[in-house]
Amino acid sequence: SAVAGVVGLVPQGLVLLVSMAMAVAIVRLARHHVVVQELHAVEGLARIDVLCVDKTGTLTTGRFRFEEIIPLGLDLAEARDAIGAYVASEATPTSSTRVLAEELPAPSGWDAAEHVAFSSARKWSATTFVGRGTWVLGAPETVLDTMPVSRRGAAPEIVAGLASDAKRLLLAAHTDEQLGDDGELPGGLRPAALVVLSEELRGDAAEILGFFARQHVDVKIISGDSEATVSAVARRLGIDGADRSVDLRHVEPDDLARVTDEATVFGRVLPEQKREIVGALQSAGHTVAMTGDGVNDIPALKSADTGIAMDTATPATKSVAQLVLLDGRFDRLPHVVGEGRRVVANMERVSSLFVTKTVYATIVALFIGVSGSVFPFLPRHLSLVSELTIGIPAFLLSFRAADRPTRPGYLRRVLRFAIPAGIVAATVTLVAYWLIRAEPIHAAQAEARTASTLALVSIALWILYRLMRPLDRYEGLLLGALIAAFLAIIGAGPTREFYALDWPPWFGVGLVAGVVFGSIVLLETLLRWVRPQEWAWLERLVGDLDGSLDDADAESGIAGAAVGDRIDAAATGDPS
Repeated sequence: SAVAGVVGLVPQGLVLLVSMAMAVAIVRLARHHVVVQELHAVEGLARIDVLCVDKTGTLTTGRFRFEEIIPLGLDLAEARDAIGAYVASEATPTSSTRVLAEELPAPSGWDAAEHVAFSSARKWSATTFVGRGTWVLGAPETVLDTMPVSRRGAAPEIVAGLASDAKRLLLAAHTDEQLGDDGELPGGLRPAALVVLSEELRGDAAEILGFFARQHVDVKIISGDSEATVSAVARRLGIDGADRSVDLRHVEPDDLARVTDEATVFGRVLPEQKREIVGALQSAGHTVAMTGDGVNDIPALKSADTGIAMDTATPATKSVAQLVLLDGRFDRLPHVVGEGRRVVANMERVSSLFVTKTVYATIVALFIGVSGSVFPFLPRHLSLVSELTIGIPAFLLSFRAADRPTRPGYLRRVLRFAIPAGIVAATVTLVAYWLIRAEPIHAAQAEARTASTLALVSIALWILYRLMRPLDRYEGLLLGALIAAFLAIIGAGPTREFYALDWPPWFGVGLVAGVVFGSIVLLETLLRWVRPQEWAWLERLVGDLDGSLDDADAESGIAGAAVGDRIDAAATGDPS
């Protein structure tokens, strides 16, 4: 009896099932070219409510197309020669200057004497040519800010107009002064020309961002480009709040938390500011995922709740990320979200089953101890209960499809279901046990233990039904198979002997059936006609038995959109 009581308290198999479900999810994601480097990261992305992405390589393909050069203060031929010579002088060209090198041949007679490479912190690069002064190419706002207003001319107005049309702009500026050793821009700069590039939007970006919007995940676009350009791209993709943009060069550290929560688009972001944005969002209570590919993204990826590295990421960046998209396809993220939600939703149901068992085992042990009665189960009786009402259904349910958004309060919801369910199971079991032991039946101990086992299995199967409903065809077949297996075990002599089941008198069997059936009818009537939220104590006692898990669909408001349908199909189409 002591062994039976102690074993019943242990939620056997829960840790194994959770780990196995996550491991299977990792294998399934690997088929979509997603590497999961930490086991818990499977559920991490399913819990996020903010996704921070870069424009280039995520919303766009990262490929640029040269459009035109707009001269500012010199003719077009001179501008083409100067920019062609400049990009030819670069030792480490960027993706933008590689496009320019293909379009603009290097002229003869331009000999580079000194060069400062581009960096995301400076947002410009420069080259001094022998006898031709210094030429600078960089972000228009950054370069223009180093010039007096009198020298800028019409450049700011032209930049503003083109940026609002989602163009990527580079400003070429010239000065007769030489580059210094301090890595700073020389004085006397004047605008020389504007280079206009266009980016190719990802064909699936709008659909994927729409998916995250339907899942109530806010998307924050963090970019080193102009906020006007990034905002224009966001508008073309239909992102909600695309006009709420901010240039982080003009944001004070004390205002960062407020701005981060309000804005959607962040332009001219320095590498160290990415981590500050992530930290500000987390301080506001958000769960944040961050995508990145550069070394400068490592601090932000490490700070984020879920770090996602693209295929172009450096080895160091990939090593700190929880997820790596091997083919760099942004459309892999919905599959990750789908797998995470499947694991979390199913583990919530599975956990509810295991904890329910712990609750009713604890209550039975306490009441038996206080009353001085003999424990109503042998260890093999509880094995039968666990197999039919917990072990088999928990294993099969842990791999079911689920696309509900993951909500906070996992443990609270599990306990709110398990505690009232455990109280009901323990009450029905103890009532059946004591009634059959009392007059006029006065059954033997073995018969009474069989009666309590029948009562507990029956009420536990009803609890399983309440947890799974509304039943689909798969779950209906599962429940029917469990009931059939239970009837076969108690009906066949060898299995009855194996599980030490000794039938009580038929009057006693009818009494047990009446207690179980009457309890189920009473509770179903109570849960159907009584509104638990009108009485706080009743809501705490049985609130979740009224299908709180079913209410998640209504709360989430998820439509059956194309991306969601594909996630569901992916989660259910592969039996393994």
